[in-house]
Amino acid sequence: MRKILIADDEPHIRLLLEQTLEELEDEGVQLLNCDNGEDAFDIIKSENPNLVFLDIMMPRMNGFDVCHKIKNDLGMKDVFIILLTAKGQEFDKQRGADVGCDIYMTKPFNPDEVIEKAKEVLGL
Repeated sequence: MRKILIADDEPHIRLLLEQTLEELEDEGVQLLNCDNGEDAFDIIKSENPNLVFLDIMMPRMNGFDVCHKIKNDLGMKDVFIILLTAKGQEFDKQRGADVGCDIYMTKPFNPDEVIEKAKEVLGL
């Protein structure tokens, strides 16, 4: 079963992403979510989702650290990580690339782009 993790500390962002991606549940995709970096890290380790929408500014561990630990420390290169954040400065984008994120997407995001990327990553 394909899995997508939505990790964001803002409830309305999680809900918007869930509503955007829920059509994929009909194609056998399981949606997971959490509201902090530590839980995101633990869920990625245990559930091995195919795709992660990861906020940067979260409590208990930021998205940069989660991404770095997953991609570099654990070597889970097959987990596709999209950093989804309000931080759109070039410095932040470079840091995202440095920690191993696959795509850096800024908020506010286009729901059509989110669903398109998810389908592409999942091969749907």
